[in-house]
Amino acid sequence: MLFKNQVKYFTALLILVALSMNAQIKVGDTIPSITLKSNSNSDVNTSSFKGKYVLVDFWASWCAPCRLGNKKLVKLHNEVSPDKMEIIGISIDIDANKWLKAIEKDKIKFTQLIDPKGFDANAALVFGVDELPSKYLFNREGVLIAKNPTEEEIIKLIKD
Repeated sequence: MLFKNQVKYFTALLILVALSMNAQIKVGDTIPSITLKSNSNSDVNTSSFKGKYVLVDFWASWCAPCRLGNKKLVKLHNEVSPDKMEIIGISIDIDANKWLKAIEKDKIKFTQLIDPKGFDANAALVFGVDELPSKYLFNREGVLIAKNPTEEEIIKLIKD
C-alpha cells in the first residue's frame, strides 16, 4: 500500500513539473493577456498594445541590476517613438511604496505595472520569470521575437 501511494505521489509530481515547464513563454508565442494595476492606479492589460512593438521588462526596486537597466530603458524610451514601441515595466515588488519611490527616483515615464507577489506573482509565473531583470520583446502582432535582448538588439529588431 505504501509503495502504491509513493507511485501516485511521484506521478503527480512529474505531471506538475511537466505543466510548469510549459508555463514559460517561448519565441513564437503570443503576448499573454494579463491585467495589472499601473502606478496611476488604472487597470492595464498587457495585450492591449498590439500594433506596435512591446518590450515587457520584469524588475523590482530591490534588484540592483534592474535599477541599472531602468536607466538604459529610460534612455531607450526617449529615443524610440511611442508610436513604434511601448515599454511595459512589471514590478514583482511586494511593497508598492518602494516600487513607486523607485519609479520616481529612476525617472521612469513608460508604462509601469505591479504584480506584488514576488516570484510567485501570476505574471511572473505566466511569463516564466526565474531571474531579474527579464525582458520579452513582442512584434507588432504580439508575437514574442526575443527574450532578454540588449538595447542594441532591440533597436535592430524594431527597424522597419
